[in-house]
Amino acid sequence: MRQKDAALVCFSGGQDSTTCLFWAKKRFSRVEAVCFTYGQKHSLEIEVARQIAADADVPFQLLDVSLLSQLDTSCSLTNTSVEMDREKPADSYPNTFVPGRNMVFLTFAAILARSKGIFHLVTGVSEADYSGYPDCRDTFVRSLNVTLNLAMDEQFVIHTPLMERDKSEVWELADELGVFDLVRTRTLTCYNGIMAEGCGHCPACKLREEGLRKYLARRQSKRK
Repeated sequence: MRQKDAALVCFSGGQDSTTCLFWAKKRFSRVEAVCFTYGQKHSLEIEVARQIAADADVPFQLLDVSLLSQLDTSCSLTNTSVEMDREKPADSYPNTFVPGRNMVFLTFAAILARSKGIFHLVTGVSEADYSGYPDCRDTFVRSLNVTLNLAMDEQFVIHTPLMERDKSEVWELADELGVFDLVRTRTLTCYNGIMAEGCGHCPACKLREEGLRKYLARRQSKRK
């Protein structure tokens, strides 16, 4: 049975996907979340996502796509023997890039959503403030949206509410949604698996902290 006003959120328990979860709750009468285990070095993010979803009264499902970690062993997020790039190499993608991850996530999410009669998918990818990953680009998402519709003869809509927002604007959106403190204290964005402010030196933490600093400065100036 089709649920016309329902959405499935690709949910990791990080800053971006948590903001998207509450964005979706504002716009759809029913929201569900799907989380993925893909061989990542730390599993805490899964429990963080599960708890946030439970507190938000959002049905949560975990899918195992850990085969991804067996296909490319050069990724520092899935291979403990690979030292993480702290900066983007000049001639390639950072080794925190998991090839095909967003394509796999969205494809499995679409299959799951279809079985539930859900045709709105939400993902937190952004090309405004990211680490150079090709599967965070708007052109990729639009292309995959067409492909999924053709592959399943359906009319999915992939929503990317953060696509044009830098990290300071993601913080701003979380504030507008009333979940600023939740995102700041209860999400896990850090590539090293440390809650909230994280380790402070991995690429994800640097982006998060710089965005927070910019947003707080902007918010303060508006209040004067």
